[in-house]
Amino acid sequence: MNLSPCLSFRLLRKPSRRWHVCLSAPSLVSHDVVNTLRRERRMTINSSHNHTYYIVVVVGGGGGGIVVVHVVVIVVVIVVVAVVVAVVVVVVVVVVVVAVVVGPSSIIVVVAVVVVAVVVVVAAAVIVAVVVVVIVVVAVVVAVVVVVVVVVVVVVVVAVVVVVIVVVSVVVAVVVVVVAVVVVVVVVVVVVVVVVVVVMVVVLVVMAVVVIVLVSRMMF
Repeated sequence: MNLSPCLSFRLLRKPSRRWHVCLSAPSLVSHDVVNTLRRERRMTINSSHNHTYYIVVVVGGGGGGIVVVHVVVIVVVIVVVAVVVAVVVVVVVVVVVVAVVVGPSSIIVVVAVVVVAVVVVVAAAVIVAVVVVVIVVVAVVVAVVVVVVVVVVVVVVVAVVVVVIVVVSVVVAVVVVVVAVVVVVVVVVVVVVVVVVVVMVVVLVVMAVVVIVLVSRMMF
């Protein structure tokens, strides 16, 4: 795996293992690592058989969560490097000034070195604390954003479902009313037709009876 740039180091507890922290473009990383990054939405550690470990930070691609992690990592790296350089410069300047003014063998040089070492340790602790706080804040912000998005999506979906249900209910009610009106109209028309037919039959019967009676009287 060819990754660049990388920062190599060894841990004191396990010096046989060598670690590399690398920034890379997706095209320079194997497809397996990229797929793992995209699937797990986080940085992964890919180990090989020679006890060499790579902490891969892919720049670009992989989703919004990984982009946020990339930005945070890059900013933290810049801040840490700047603070370390500033501390080193301060240490060198203090030691040189004390050595020139007082003398290299003076006890003040030793005291200054001890003070500077304490400052370096405190600065390192502060840097670590700031990094942890930044990571926690970013994680919380990402979690809140995800929750808000999910809630908004759920509310929108529920609202759409309610609107669809209301529209369907209104349409069904209108259809039922129309069908009922049509049925009533059909029944009324049928009744009217039946009544007209009955009346016509009655009239015809009455007319036939009258004609028969008149003819009978004329003949007899």
